[in-house]
Order: sequence, then C-alpha cells, then structure tokens
Amino acid sequence: MLSNTEAAYLAGIIDGEGTITLTKMHKGEHRRPIISIASTDKDLLFYIQHLVGGYITSKKNYKPSIHKDSFVLTIKNKQDLFNILKEIAPYLIISHKKKRASLILERYNELTPRNGKYTPETQLLKQQFEDEFLSIK
Repeated sequence: MLSNTEAAYLAGIIDGEGTITLTKMHKGEHRRPIISIASTDKDLLFYIQHLVGGYITSKKNYKPSIHKDSFVLTIKNKQDLFNILKEIAPYLIISHKKKRASLILERYNELTPRNGKYTPETQLLKQQFEDEFLSIK
C-alpha cells in the first residue's frame, strides 16, 4: 500500500519519465503489461523499487564523455503492476498514460486466460485489445 503522497509522487514520475505499455517477453506470445521508468538518478529508482518492487538495469552508454549513465526500473510482475496501477491511476495527468492504465485495469484480465490457451474468438479479442492499446498515443 502506498500513501496518497507516495502514489501521487510515483504517478508524477511515471507521467514524466515512465512508460506504461505492452511488450512481448518471448517470441510468439501475446504482449504483457509493464511499467518502466528511465533515469540517470539511480537513487530515485532505488527509492521507487523499495516502494513497489521491480528490477533495475543499466542502459548502454555509447558516449560516456557526453552522457551520464542511465538506468531503467521495470515492473512486470502482474500482481505488483495491477496494484500499482490501481493506486496511481487517479493521480496520472498525461492523458495517454491515464488511458493506458485504465484499459489494462478494466480489460486485460478478462481477455487473458490463466492457462494461456486461446480459442480463435479469444485470440481475436486479445489482438483487438493490443491494437487498441498501442494506438493510444
């Protein structure tokens, strides 16, 4: 559970530096929701990781003499992600991020069978969901 202040702060960070998207983890599977936050401030990412979990990776710095090192916090655990989205959704301001969060919360679970097996009809519905989600810009 995040406090209201923490939820609003996290929503602000995601509005500014984060991404709410669907991505494929493995070839041939449907996309899954993730939240990622990129930053050159590793302490900020450690703080957020302490609040909500996830893992931090380093990004390749091709010009270290010009650019600071940069890192990404990624949250892909389904339960963690849904809990975070429920708490931060009321505080998101950027319209496409708010719409994407709402769409995941409202429809992702109903279109995703727990066993991962799709009928032709559910396969079509899942693809339509992904297309609708990715069209939100």
